[in-house]
Amino acid sequence: MNIEVLVELRIENLLLIERAELSLDPGFNAITGETGAGKTVLAHAVDLLLGGKSRKGIVRPGAQEAYVEGVFEIPPGLLSRPEFADIAERMPDSSATEVALARRVSTEGRTRAYIEGRFATAADLRLLGGALVSFFGQHEHRKLTLTGSQLATLDGFCGGAHRDRVTELCKLHGDVRELRRELAELELVDGRRERELGLIEFELAEIDEVQPEAAEYVSLRAERDKLRSVDSLRAAGEGALAALSDDDDAGGASALAAAAAARLADAGDDDAALAGLAQRIGALAIDLQDAAADLRAYGEGLADDPERLAHVEERLDIYERLIRKHGGELALVVEHAERCREDRARLSGSRERIDGVSGALVAVDERQRSLSKTVSAARRKAAPKLAAAVRERLKELALAEVTFEISIETDFDEVGPGGADAVEFMIAPNPGIAPAPLRETASGGELSRVMLALLTASGGRDDRTFVFDEIDAGIGGHTARAVGERLRALGADRQVICITHLPQVASAASRHFQIEKCARDGESRAEVRRLDAEEVVNELCRMLGAAGEDAGARRHARELLAAV
Repeated sequence: MNIEVLVELRIENLLLIERAELSLDPGFNAITGETGAGKTVLAHAVDLLLGGKSRKGIVRPGAQEAYVEGVFEIPPGLLSRPEFADIAERMPDSSATEVALARRVSTEGRTRAYIEGRFATAADLRLLGGALVSFFGQHEHRKLTLTGSQLATLDGFCGGAHRDRVTELCKLHGDVRELRRELAELELVDGRRERELGLIEFELAEIDEVQPEAAEYVSLRAERDKLRSVDSLRAAGEGALAALSDDDDAGGASALAAAAAARLADAGDDDAALAGLAQRIGALAIDLQDAAADLRAYGEGLADDPERLAHVEERLDIYERLIRKHGGELALVVEHAERCREDRARLSGSRERIDGVSGALVAVDERQRSLSKTVSAARRKAAPKLAAAVRERLKELALAEVTFEISIETDFDEVGPGGADAVEFMIAPNPGIAPAPLRETASGGELSRVMLALLTASGGRDDRTFVFDEIDAGIGGHTARAVGERLRALGADRQVICITHLPQVASAASRHFQIEKCARDGESRAEVRRLDAEEVVNELCRMLGAAGEDAGARRHARELLAAV
């Protein structure tokens, strides 16, 4: 079986720990130590690797920052899963079989996250770390009191195909909500439809009647200016024509130029340069004659036309009104007309879109209800089996008299993201008492054992590392021994790391680490080390409340180890 394993955990300057390196193995790893030695520091280190929140005051006094790093062995293909696509793109080798997660924490509590030595976010650590580790803190068992957690546990027991259906059901619920929102918006628009259509049709008709064009607008303005200035234009043309004309003896410019060219032509035979000048002046005389002819034609074409001027000014007034109304530019008038056409098409087709969305909503809602019935049936079929499996494991955890049941209430008129079911774990700690909701009845120790029973009975993911921070709180004696055996069984096909204060639990571990507080240079520090077989016996004696040389305690410690 391919499993995820926390191979190494490195900690620097985190609370009491100056430096610690743990080389962990598959199976059950126990971490023990005196109260206050810093066992919870290790749990906090793991939580940081999983994107957990940091806080001020966790950096060891005198240090600039704390650093936590975990190297995980992962099965091939994990990073090729779609949800990790963005992370895989930023990794140097997405086909790697190991991945390093790290977190730096400043004295102010600010953090920086890393995956394979490259910058990442806390969200990246939560996503990837959540696929590698299931972390159960000191109060994690209390999540069992939440209805959503209970529903997820039952769904995990139902198998992969069922979970796929639950995922689809959640998506369908989102689709239904989105379609309902869209339908409400369309119906709101349709309610304003007639009034808005009337206004749009009026403004569009006003613009379409003019059929505004930029070229026409420029041409009309030029024509208006010309019609308003006919008299001054005529006077200017006549004056210029008089200056050029050669029709009389006044000696207009064209006549003078022609005379000059003639005189030069007579002498041009003797000088080529002078002949060239004669040709140029002759050409100028011709151009002046042509200009004079054009001026004469221009003057003849000028005429007062009050009716045309009135028509042009009326047309321009319409243009100017539209321009003022729609933003001050002709281009904005044209843009407004296009928007009006789009809005008219949208409003005109709103009824058809309402019908289309309504049809889609009915289809998706029917699929959601049908699938919720399938999911509900699977849950009802699986619930008694899960309850029976939990009861069997609770017997092994010294809760043989406990009654455990799973109650399911279904309302197909109220289908939520998880379907139509409300799941409630019910427990009766003592015979003859009717089962009541877990959240109302179970003690902390009972919740811990119920969680452990569920973990081993519900068929949850087998590939993640399980980290327990004092799951044995509130128990002792034979119950603690049963919890240790369950943790060891849990570690048969996965890695389990348990921070514990009970010798019965620690003795069931395959590997044992001790965290010990010591004073050095006037400062308290915590050190972590792996224990050999003899050191394990000494540590169990300490946990039993006896000295390491106590023969009775050592015999008891060896008996605990031999009973595994």
